[in-house]
Amino acid sequence: MRILLLGNSLTTANGMPRMLAEITGAEVVCHTRGGARLAEHLKGNTRLGAKTQAALREENWDCVVLQEMSHGPFTATERFFSSVERLCSQIRQHGAVPVLYATWAYEKGGSKLESKGWDYEEMALAMSAAYSKAAQDNGALLADVGQRFYQLSQREQLYAADGVHPNEQGSRLAAETIGQVILEHKENVK
Repeated sequence: MRILLLGNSLTTANGMPRMLAEITGAEVVCHTRGGARLAEHLKGNTRLGAKTQAALREENWDCVVLQEMSHGPFTATERFFSSVERLCSQIRQHGAVPVLYATWAYEKGGSKLESKGWDYEEMALAMSAAYSKAAQDNGALLADVGQRFYQLSQREQLYAADGVHPNEQGSRLAAETIGQVILEHKENVK
């Protein structure tokens, strides 16, 4: 099995792709750049976009995992929906299954959330709703890591010191959630 991860530092933090490879037994390849939005993967005139477009056209993938910039589904919802729709279409045309890696709200009480003036509950609910709608609208699998963060972060420390990125435990939770969704899908298609 081959998995392509499209995203940014939330995807690569703490060696999450390696964890996902261990869980799934798959070859995991990353096309990421810190702060990248999914829209960048559609642009053949950027280094990251050209690399992604070539990989989708020229290589075989079982699953392609999509992760938007940290607050993109919350602050640029329509742009997020458009990017997901276009990427899911391309992924399917090339025989792979799209998986949305739904990320989390910034840490409750954290300086990054406060500096933006955002409410934790509002951000968490909006992020989950946007990823759920995008998955449903595009027939994509949903790995709702953000929902798991929401459920567990009151009793477990899942955030890095910046209140945005995951710590190692948060990255493991992401890998386990994504891996479970992919393995369940693989089992159901047999």
